Amino acid sequence: MVRGAHMPAGHFSRRFLLAYGESRYGYLMTRRIERAMALLRGGDLSVTGVCFAVGCSSLGTFSTRFTELAGVQPSVTRPIRNREARTPGP
Repeated sequence: MVRGAHMPAGHFSRRFLLAYGESRYGYLMTRRIERAMALLRGGDLSVTGVCFAVGCSSLGTFSTRFTELAGVQPSVTRPIRNREARTPGP
């Protein structure tokens, strides 16, 4: 992005912060977590699968950032399937 903007990295970072209200890293992580929430709601991928699908390389960092931004752990966002919700009989 910096090369495409034809300006020094520090200047670009300050301009980005002014325009978007957060750092480039913060903006990117927010977009990744938004996408992760949608993928987890779909229920087709595991939390680890979603982590890597949105471009994160660390499950720990992904889970921490997800919890900070979404207010819940990534595993809570996944829907419960009917067979998983059944409780064993007496």
